[in-house]
Amino acid sequence: MSIEVGSKLQGKVTGITNFGAFVELPGGTTGLVHISEVADNYVKDINDHLKVGDEVQVKVINVEKDGKIGLSIKKASDTYREPQPRSAQPTQRPNNQNRPNQGGRPPRKREEFRPKENFEQKMARFLKDSEDRLTSLKRSTESKRGGRGAKRG
Repeated sequence: MSIEVGSKLQGKVTGITNFGAFVELPGGTTGLVHISEVADNYVKDINDHLKVGDEVQVKVINVEKDGKIGLSIKKASDTYREPQPRSAQPTQRPNNQNRPNQGGRPPRKREEFRPKENFEQKMARFLKDSEDRLTSLKRSTESKRGGRGAKRG
């Protein structure tokens, strides 16, 4: 039997850890229900919700290439509703365009926002900024001390 993302299955809890529970699915495969996927509310101790041997209905939320199966008990329940994307939710913000800036940082202009950078780009930008700062610092301190190439009159 092939396990497909989105399918609801009946399974049996075979093991419990501090981060989740292992559930044996039909066909002998085992998946993990992460502790955040056990119930709709915050779960501090998974043992309060599940015991080894419990029969549970689970929904397959992902299947990794290496065969790991991610399961959810809360998404398998009939009362679960998918959260709406933030853009679809109505905003309750007041129109503050006419309000003066009340201290703190000035508002940023759109062109000041940087696109998402990967780690290498961030490091390259950091190195360049750091070298620029060090160069200007050396220039100002050498001119004050009269060291290395500073003009003496």
